[in-house]
Amino acid sequence: MVKSIPARQSRLTAMLPTGAPAPGRTPATRKTAGRPDRTFGMIVHMTWTVPAPARTGGSLTAPEAELLPDYLAWHRSTFLHKCRGLNGEQLALRPLPASSLSLLGLMRHLAKVERTWFRIRFAAEDVPPLHAVEGHKDADFDLLDPARAEQEYRQLLEEQRLADLAVAGASLDATLAAYGEPQSLRMTYLHVTTEYARHNGHADLLREHIDGVTGA
Repeated sequence: MVKSIPARQSRLTAMLPTGAPAPGRTPATRKTAGRPDRTFGMIVHMTWTVPAPARTGGSLTAPEAELLPDYLAWHRSTFLHKCRGLNGEQLALRPLPASSLSLLGLMRHLAKVERTWFRIRFAAEDVPPLHAVEGHKDADFDLLDPARAEQEYRQLLEEQRLADLAVAGASLDATLAAYGEPQSLRMTYLHVTTEYARHNGHADLLREHIDGVTGA
């Protein structure tokens, strides 16, 4: 004997595409490392985008040893905030006709700045300069690969972390050699913060031209 199907369920079933699960059932989704997700027989391509950063803050009246690192941290997070939600192709765009600047180029450049000033010049770590290509002064800005955007993002985060370790516990009066003259760690913080502030202004313009997003 064939059991009758309620009219409402029969209508719902008729509306489903061939091969779809019955109402009330959740379709199985299989995730395999390095392979696209498959749902209902469709391929869903997962595209990496820059995650939204945690915005940092800090005291406006703290002593220098606290205020300078906190202000640099705020500018670091501000740059990442400008890049949030963009994929590699968008980060590599050069939307300003008269300029070769891109968000991906700035990301690479700032990672180089962190390594150069804190790890190489101040802490004298035995590490090579980042993005150094013989005969190509602006390799950090010019030699871009959108497919490596996630790696470049992670490189920037790692250089920031290692830079903080390189100066941990050091006096702001400690010096390094900069262009043949002694320079204090205090001035180095100011220099790197100025680099971020300048390039955050560039990032404002680039992001607005890419997708219209504005804001601090």
